[in-house]
Amino acid sequence: MSRFRIPRGLRTRLTLWIAAILILTVAASFAAIYRGTGQQLRDELDRDLVTQAGAFAAAMPPNHETARELDEAINRYVTHQPFRATSQLLYARLPDGRIMTNEPELLGVSNVLDTEPESRSTQRSEGRAGRILRSAPLGFTTVEGIDIGGLRVYVRRVERSGRTVALVGVGEPLAPVVRAQHGVARTFLLAGLFALLAAVLAGYLVATRVSRPLRRMAGTAAAVNAGDLSHRIGRTDTSDEIRVLAESFDNMLDRLDDAFARQRAFVSDASHELRTPLTVVRGQLEVLARQRDVSREDVDRVTRLVSAETERMERLVDDLLLLAKTEEGSPLHRRPIELRDYVHDVFDALSLTADRDFELGTVSDLTIEADPDRLAQVIHNLAQNAVAHTPEGGLVRLSAAANGRYVRFAVEDNGPGIPPGQRGRIFDRFHRTDVSRARTTGGSGLGLAIARALVEAHGGSIRAGESAEGGARLEFDLPR
Repeated sequence: MSRFRIPRGLRTRLTLWIAAILILTVAASFAAIYRGTGQQLRDELDRDLVTQAGAFAAAMPPNHETARELDEAINRYVTHQPFRATSQLLYARLPDGRIMTNEPELLGVSNVLDTEPESRSTQRSEGRAGRILRSAPLGFTTVEGIDIGGLRVYVRRVERSGRTVALVGVGEPLAPVVRAQHGVARTFLLAGLFALLAAVLAGYLVATRVSRPLRRMAGTAAAVNAGDLSHRIGRTDTSDEIRVLAESFDNMLDRLDDAFARQRAFVSDASHELRTPLTVVRGQLEVLARQRDVSREDVDRVTRLVSAETERMERLVDDLLLLAKTEEGSPLHRRPIELRDYVHDVFDALSLTADRDFELGTVSDLTIEADPDRLAQVIHNLAQNAVAHTPEGGLVRLSAAANGRYVRFAVEDNGPGIPPGQRGRIFDRFHRTDVSRARTTGGSGLGLAIARALVEAHGGSIRAGESAEGGARLEFDLPR
């Protein structure tokens, strides 16, 4: 036989938790009200017993010459109040041991109307209730085990002229208290069952509504785990927490999808970039191998081509490693930089790299904190891009001026410029605006991507625009 197991579904567990909490709450409320109701009725009963005992004591003559006068007074009082299941028990215990009561059978004594000495003697009863009542101490006593149920008794002393003339007791059945408590129990049972059914139904509906987006998340996660990143949770009509979770989940999937797309494009472009020089090297070696009489000139030509392609592959691999380290959060070595002297040094080095008209624009005199090597690499990459898109003697201008809380670096040229539709993509890996340019004559396509990664690592931003000279303007801001 299989063992019973609690269902693991979120809806079922939420419903069971709500039902359990309701049961505990109703049980605690029932216990408090049940006991409180009984205690309140018992307190009222005790106050009534004290009052009735006082009236019983007051009915006795204040001064009496004989025991018979006292007996007659007690007899008259108890005779007018016969005991029933809904009335009070009255009895008086006299100093000589006699007991006079309106319920002789309960106390196990003779009829109170018999006044002859031989008939007034106390008759012992074997009943436990009678023994408890006959020997009850002063104060309150509860007697159980009688036909009418529990009996609450109060005993007090009656004194006349400084001596005790009797102990009077007043008792009242606890049946009304028990009935009231049973009524509370029945009410709570019916109301509790109805509330439990309503709570289970409402809990199930609430749990279904709460768990619906979670089930959608689970289904989406399963699809993503299977390799499909196109699934999204979408909008939810549940609480703010679930909605925020769903939006965060979708944003995470968007970033994952974008990251995987970039990774696929990166691998595709990188393999294509590496395949080109490898194809050239392989082709030249195959041509050389098919020749029977290899001249020195052929060997030198192939050697130059293989060396050039090898250098291109080394640069490409170095750029890829640098880009990966930058995007992974490789630490920068920041230090204070005197901007004017630093930019002049970088400009002097750039002016020797190509046959262009290099011009130094506005340079502010201030100090910034940056990694000087990485900052120089950014400027160099932007300048090389300008050189690649300008003819010999073309203009390449560098400037670095304060702009509020930032320092704005700019590299401008008078080349053909960048089409507006391409300006947002030129910082992507392997992107070229001029598709007619051969990969063997152009760069690796990673220079501007590396520049963007290094600028963002400094906490800045980079963008492309139009120069006043008609060409391109690439600028980036670094925090001061």
